[in-house]
Amino acid sequence: MSGITNRVVGELGTADYRMYFEQDGKLISPYHDIPLFADEANKIFNMVVEIPRWTNAKMEISTGEPLNPIKQDVKKGKVRNVRNCFPHHGYIWNYGALPQTWEDPDATHPETKAKGDNDPVDVIEIGEQLGYRGQVKQVKALGVMALIDEGETDWKIIAVDVNDPLAPKLNDIEDVERHMPGLIRATNEWFRIYKIPDGKPENQFAFSGEAKNRAYAHEVILETNDAWKRLIADDTGAQSEKHGQSNFNTTVAGTPNQLTTDSATYTSIPQCKVAPPPQIDQSVHKWFFLSGNAHI
Repeated sequence: MSGITNRVVGELGTADYRMYFEQDGKLISPYHDIPLFADEANKIFNMVVEIPRWTNAKMEISTGEPLNPIKQDVKKGKVRNVRNCFPHHGYIWNYGALPQTWEDPDATHPETKAKGDNDPVDVIEIGEQLGYRGQVKQVKALGVMALIDEGETDWKIIAVDVNDPLAPKLNDIEDVERHMPGLIRATNEWFRIYKIPDGKPENQFAFSGEAKNRAYAHEVILETNDAWKRLIADDTGAQSEKHGQSNFNTTVAGTPNQLTTDSATYTSIPQCKVAPPPQIDQSVHKWFFLSGNAHI
């Protein structure tokens, strides 16, 4: 993706922070306007980076706001950060989402026996480069895990940047263990324990925590892309309203919520207004040493 820049509004680390996307000076939605495929013939996908590796702030595409900026998740009035569960620090890979995918909360997956989580499909990118928030990476899928989060299927696509030095050697899930030993185990552990410091139980997985292969990952991606196509074509607005989804976009021709640059919704998006970041609560950097469900 070329010509993409970011429009930042508000203070990083606060509930007011928003990062919008522009292409060649025109606002776009990272959820709807960025194509899923960078190269469909070779199964290369676009990934929107929400959270760079080693950082703690739980950032996400805001699926319910017009043009879907990245924001920091908020719970009980406070912005959310993941805890450092020893020996992990923050997120242990670049974390983001596949555009033009949707995990349908009305559809029960036949194998996980759980409905979708109402978000784009999550991606963990395992290459050596640190990503940056708002980056659009080109990745290939290597496998997928199925987290069961509060009774919902929450797919985690395991992918690598196509420009990574190891990318030619990583073509399926077994290649990850061969060339990056321990990463799949660490990934399973991270998702299993990361909520324990907040007083929650261990997360559960479908498939006993097994990472399914590349072919299975591609099936998941195509299924969720089909679900997104139904969502974006929702001309009555009933499905979007039911699930709190904003379908406003500027480039998806023929869709009922395509915006022009002079529309009220488009012009209501604020201009850049970046303030100095606030003082970060230093408790974010605390280590948690976990043993089962206990922590120190």
